[in-house]
Amino acid sequence: MKWTVHDVDMYEKEKQYIDTAVLPLLPLTFSERAKLVAADGEFMQLITNEIERQLKGRLFLLPSFTYFLSETLDACVERLNDWTRELKEAGMSHVFYVTTDQKWKEAKQELSGALFFLPSVPFEHMDESYKQQIVHEQTSKLLNAFISWWM
Repeated sequence: MKWTVHDVDMYEKEKQYIDTAVLPLLPLTFSERAKLVAADGEFMQLITNEIERQLKGRLFLLPSFTYFLSETLDACVERLNDWTRELKEAGMSHVFYVTTDQKWKEAKQELSGALFFLPSVPFEHMDESYKQQIVHEQTSKLLNAFISWWM
């Protein structure tokens, strides 16, 4: 399920079956790294949308948790844990964070949810069929990680 009117309506009717929130962690910057950061965001959206499609009815794909690269990690962790607390109070047993930003690995122990790191893949000049292959491979790995977390 996604953050749309239709899916929220479905969630309200079926909430006892939907126990997992997926929260992409998306950095923002307008520095010289902006293009790379935007590409990572696009990559992550492809992966998380595919995860949502395959696990619809079990998880809720939320809008991205956005932060500026210039923010301190401590401030981001505090805000993210606040979001997670709200989600758990709303009934989400599991909160999965998905990111390509390596700085989150430093704070893994401080996070209230489970962190899943995806390696950054530059798609800009890549052949479409190769892109799809990478998305499929990364989605499979993430699906397996989610399923093993649930067990």
